[in-house]
Amino acid sequence: MPGTVRPLAGLSLLAACALALTACGSSGGGSASPEATGTALAGQTITVYSGQHEQTVKALTEDFTKRTGIKVELRSGDEAELANQILQEGDASPADVFYAENPPALTVLDDKGLLAKVAPDTLKSVPAADSSGNGDWVGVSARTSAFLAGTGKAADTAPPASVLDLAKPEWKGRLGIAPSETDFAPVVTQVLKAKGEDAAKQWLKGLKDNAKVYDSNENLSAAINSGEVEGGVIDHYYFYRMRDEKGAAETHATLHYFPKGDPGSLIDVSGAGVLKHGKHQAAAQAFLGYLASAPAQTVIANSASYEYPLVAGVQGKPELPALDGLGTVADPAALGDGKQALALLQDAGLLQ
Repeated sequence: MPGTVRPLAGLSLLAACALALTACGSSGGGSASPEATGTALAGQTITVYSGQHEQTVKALTEDFTKRTGIKVELRSGDEAELANQILQEGDASPADVFYAENPPALTVLDDKGLLAKVAPDTLKSVPAADSSGNGDWVGVSARTSAFLAGTGKAADTAPPASVLDLAKPEWKGRLGIAPSETDFAPVVTQVLKAKGEDAAKQWLKGLKDNAKVYDSNENLSAAINSGEVEGGVIDHYYFYRMRDEKGAAETHATLHYFPKGDPGSLIDVSGAGVLKHGKHQAAAQAFLGYLASAPAQTVIANSASYEYPLVAGVQGKPELPALDGLGTVADPAALGDGKQALALLQDAGLLQ
């Protein structure tokens, strides 16, 4: 996802795009019409660097192209690696849009001044708490941390009352963690925010003493399901995706949610921003407007990613518990760029 930056082609196109973005980012609770981008942008190709679920993003980009005529070159990968790639590429980066699974990767680019302001009507389509406070990226979907326990195990019949409890000696040899997952660092940040640095260090030391380390949430979930470990912290959707893959009869794990107010009751959002240096500013803004529209949110809600849509009136999968009963959306500003959490994980010997 290299090239030189070229200006947009003329005031008439900009005027057409402004109308298109207003339609795409309607403040009427996601009742947007992405087709309203019109023919002015049709035929353009935007490049999207995406750290989100590849299957779902592919479905989104195909639907966007069908509705608008704007083509998408999708480059998927680890969000942290993609953010670093954009930093290394600088103004020569071909990226028009960066779509991340967690706010810290977006914050890295935002802090460097690389993100353009999102069209106001796009921002109005989702709750303000789910997007950047300065309007540089928009929230797209949500997920929550949870504790996955082997069905019938002690971790299931007596799950932890707090994520902090997992550092206690009684969890030694029973626990699994996946500290290299980008989903785990925000949990560390929440512990930092709630308890302070010294307590966070002690918590991570306890986790290292107690837990077997896995390289992904998928592998951790499989280990819990097979009985290799009793339980571990994951994002909720890994359970549902495992259940779909294995079938209900071969799924031997149960989700438990930490109580509201606990650092483990983290609700995190994915988000997307437009790169300032991008060659197709209007088309990129149209893509963000689409992501925050009812059609895109319906694609997300019906996908196998099991994430929560953010636009009012679009319902997630029926088996998902109501998000507002599970926790509080983490403040993207408080999550920051994740560097402190990563440093603590390294100091604890949980990351190389």
